[in-house]
Amino acid sequence: MLAPDVVSAAQEHDATVVFIHGLGQSNLTWKSDVVAALAPKFPNVEWILPNAPKRPVSYNDGMERPSWFDIAHLPPYDDEYNKAAITESISVVHHLIETQVTAGIDPRRIILIGFSQGAALSLMASLTSSYALGGVVSFSGWIPPRFRQEAFSRETSPYKIFWCHGDTDDEIPLSYGRDAIAFLKTRMNYSEPETLQMSVYEGLSHTINGEEVADVGTWLSSILS
Repeated sequence: MLAPDVVSAAQEHDATVVFIHGLGQSNLTWKSDVVAALAPKFPNVEWILPNAPKRPVSYNDGMERPSWFDIAHLPPYDDEYNKAAITESISVVHHLIETQVTAGIDPRRIILIGFSQGAALSLMASLTSSYALGGVVSFSGWIPPRFRQEAFSRETSPYKIFWCHGDTDDEIPLSYGRDAIAFLKTRMNYSEPETLQMSVYEGLSHTINGEEVADVGTWLSSILS
């Protein structure tokens, strides 16, 4: 696996954002659009952008692409769960978190942000982390149904989640996001509005737009200011 790209804090480093890309992308995919827009507003934040390894992807007829875990269909089927690769990728994120905590960063000032498959990984890693993190941003994400029992079996204190989803997304439909939100509310104690927010973006497909980035900036300010 390639080393993460790191955007250092402009001032004293006291918070960290880990940005996890989606299937077939790289750690540079969203750097110029998202990280470059947000980093100047948070001069004390270090941005870590990990790179997924190349794996055979069933959805692409076995072609090797950057992928955190295998996917056979888009939208993913409920019974799809590439457990070995998911476990490995969760460990990668947990290691990044542990490295930051060891360096003296308060876990409550560590944020995971992910797009699509990276959002799913961010959510799974945070729900299985031994630390109470500051929060998670899900851009067009989902929580694999077969993972949920594992998450439900652990005692996890609610942290803040901001869920962004377009209403015309046909790869990870809005219904997948709403289903995950229902799981978090009913099974994972995310019953308070301040812990779980969802914003739906009219006419937005499977991508990230400027309105989402602005909203995430406001949300990050509420945690990291």
